[in-house]
Amino acid sequence: MVKHIVMFQLQGSDEVRREVALRFKRALDALPEQIDVLQSIEVALNENPAEDWDIVLTAIVPTMEDVGVYARHPAHVAAAAIIKDVKRSRACVDYRY
Repeated sequence: MVKHIVMFQLQGSDEVRREVALRFKRALDALPEQIDVLQSIEVALNENPAEDWDIVLTAIVPTMEDVGVYARHPAHVAAAAIIKDVKRSRACVDYRY
């Protein structure tokens, strides 16, 4: 199994970042029903204003190759488009466990 952990930092006003983050979360939460290789996904919004990152997700897929299947799936591409215009940074770690 592979854990795919991603953090996003958004730009814009607090209100814009929150609204976009909520839309993104809803889209990501729906992905396990649409992407066969996606075993699970947990998406959370940062509640600590002292920190710089806005969103974190942990997805679980069977293999490292499935990370690419997940990333290229049209439903995932559509979800990623939600934050495209406000994404400042992205950090990712993929590891087998």
